[in-house]
Amino acid sequence: MTLSPRCAVLGLLFGLATMAHASPAPDPDLARNLAATCTGCHGTDGHARPDATMPVLAGVPAPELMQKLREFRSGTRPATIMPQIAKGYSEAQLELIAAYFAARK
Repeated sequence: MTLSPRCAVLGLLFGLATMAHASPAPDPDLARNLAATCTGCHGTDGHARPDATMPVLAGVPAPELMQKLREFRSGTRPATIMPQIAKGYSEAQLELIAAYFAARK
C-alpha cells in the first residue's frame, strides 16, 4: 500500500503540529544546576564551612527556605546580596532550589 502525496503531506504536517505542542522532557539536573549557583557562599551542596558566617542550607526544610527566599525577594528580610539574587529566579526555580537543599543531608 502506498500513500498518495496528499496523505504523506498531511501526515507530515500532523507530525510537525504534534511536535510543536509537545512539552520537552524536564531536565533532571535543573534543580542541581540552579542550586550550584549558591556554592560560592553556601558551600558545595549547601554544606557551608564550619568557620563560615553563611548559613548551612543542606537539610533545611523546603518551606523554611522558601519563606526566607520570599522575604529576601520582597525586601522584608535584610541582607547584602540575597535580595538581588532571589529576584533573579522565578518562583518555580526557587522551589526547585529549596527542594534540592532540603534533600541534602
